[in-house]
Amino acid sequence: MDLTPGTKLASTVCATEVIIVRPPSQTVALECGGAPMVAAEEAPEEGARGSVDAARAEGTMLGKRYVHEASGLEVLCTKPGAGSLSAEGVALPLKEAKPLPSSD
Repeated sequence: MDLTPGTKLASTVCATEVIIVRPPSQTVALECGGAPMVAAEEAPEEGARGSVDAARAEGTMLGKRYVHEASGLEVLCTKPGAGSLSAEGVALPLKEAKPLPSSD
């Protein structure tokens, strides 16, 4: 799947939905809850979803950005869920906010 800015993806095992903010510099497989993510319009219905892998069940938070440092991939969570995001088997950490300069 082509991960271009604005692409909406959904989990196949939980309610998580994300949008691509910055595309990866190389091909990566984005996963949620241990299962590959699919285009949002291809997401299964609530009762037809698989189960979240217990090792990947930390959850996602609405409005937070997640990054894959190795490829430069950055996604924004538009709908939270029980599964955690990963790319190529590596958990995606939250993007840290840049500290503001002091205003002495």
